[in-house]
Amino acid sequence: MNSSNSGNSKSVWMTTQKTPKFSKLTQDLSVDICVVGSGIAGLTSAYLLMKEGKKVCVLESLELASGQSARTTAHFVTALDDRYFEIEKYHGEKGARLAAESHRAAIARVEKIVRDENIECEMQHTNGYLFAQNDPDTDVLKKELDACLRAGLNDVQLVDRSPIESFNTGPCLKFSNQMQLHPMKYLLALAEIIVKGGGLIFTNTHVKEVHGGEEAFVRTEDGKRILCDSVVVATNTPVNDLFAIHTKQAPYRTYVLGMKVPKGSVPHGLYWDTLDPYHYIRLEKGEEAAEEILIVGGEDHKTGQDDHPEIRFLNLESWTRERFPMATDVVYRWSGQVMEPVDGMAYLGHNPMDKNNVFIITGDSGNGMTHCTIGAMLIADQIMERENPWEDLYKPNRISLKATPEFLKENGNVAAQYADWFKAMPMPHFNDLAPGEGTVFRDGLRMIAAYKTEDGKMEYMSATCTHLAGVVHWNGVEKSWDCPCHGSRFDAHGNVIEGPAISDLKKLDTSHEEVLNEKVISRKQKSNVEQNIQKDKPTNFH
Repeated sequence: MNSSNSGNSKSVWMTTQKTPKFSKLTQDLSVDICVVGSGIAGLTSAYLLMKEGKKVCVLESLELASGQSARTTAHFVTALDDRYFEIEKYHGEKGARLAAESHRAAIARVEKIVRDENIECEMQHTNGYLFAQNDPDTDVLKKELDACLRAGLNDVQLVDRSPIESFNTGPCLKFSNQMQLHPMKYLLALAEIIVKGGGLIFTNTHVKEVHGGEEAFVRTEDGKRILCDSVVVATNTPVNDLFAIHTKQAPYRTYVLGMKVPKGSVPHGLYWDTLDPYHYIRLEKGEEAAEEILIVGGEDHKTGQDDHPEIRFLNLESWTRERFPMATDVVYRWSGQVMEPVDGMAYLGHNPMDKNNVFIITGDSGNGMTHCTIGAMLIADQIMERENPWEDLYKPNRISLKATPEFLKENGNVAAQYADWFKAMPMPHFNDLAPGEGTVFRDGLRMIAAYKTEDGKMEYMSATCTHLAGVVHWNGVEKSWDCPCHGSRFDAHGNVIEGPAISDLKKLDTSHEEVLNEKVISRKQKSNVEQNIQKDKPTNFH
């Protein structure tokens, strides 16, 4: 598949694994646990709680595992995207040890599930290599090695270079016992096991309300109610509150290419650099026996804050070809959303400012595979009223004073995005807008999002995000409207596809198109009149 010119990009996992269909919820239910979201966080939570004897149901707004878990590159690692010396700064040496321990335990739990359930998902252990080529911080590897050893990762070693022969990474840290797998094969197997065990899964079932307490329930867009003892909100970013978590984490878009390489030309492993934005690499088997797919990601930026995201793919391809000259065709191209907490650790457990039976899994910080597994393990313990040694490290209501500068920086960035309300953003000439593209413009006091369908019809909707009223931006890569404030995303037609928003962009009535056309005609007529006046204006003689 060559997706270089397509929107709504698809990952290698989405195109190499057929997703089973589940029905929409059409009646009220009563269960022990209601899980919102069917990615690795939601399905792992449902699986573990089902194994505890709980009656579970999973609600998915779109199709099964169609969110960020389908767009991951599936690195199961103890080598975290946030350096251990940074984690020490925020959480102390004990916190760094608990972080290492929990990620190591998550890898072991996934491996146990795969083996116990005989899941065929291409799971394999491999080494990981962190290199610092061109990093201005020349001591970064030494600082990280020392912090890793203090965190109990005693098998981390400093080596002269990675095993990649096509370019010299220079010195790097070698992390043993990392893991990779095919995430969709793993998740679809979990879904099958959940259903066989008596669990329920419903897709195309959009949640509008989560209510905790003694009479806890989840209400869907169609008004169906699921009565339950506990709710697990596993939707990448919580859709059940306005402020509590969203001020403590920031959404980033990350980009991935899949390129053909001859089989065996790149040593199997996981590879990461320390740059900002950073790069990450792994391999996946190709369609032909003689080839593999080199998966390279990076070029991150704040969601909704790049008007030309397609350039990120060009930068990524240039970076890859310079280092991997054996790479040929770009056969996959996709992007995903990463939630970055201000202090490097995910938010897992009881939802702040909510009843004790509402739980969240969010703040993946680029390590969603392991953070989500940790979250499922931790929440299962909380629901079963067992102690968990990681609870304090990941508790969502924590306040890290040492992370205050990062907190202020990220929220200052959010505040700056509301300046869009004061920008001119004149109405464009819609004839110049290409089919399949969108634009935002001002109409008096309103900001309007306009999308031209592939057949040339214009659709108009409010450009006001339904979460906290940011002005959405057009994403030409994913053909979506992205909010630069807290990362809510809507498809080209304004339907919500990613929280924290739970409602669609407001559609404008059909008469609005006539009004807009009249304004465009009026503007053209005014221009023509002014030109004619200038043309017919008599010459003055003196």
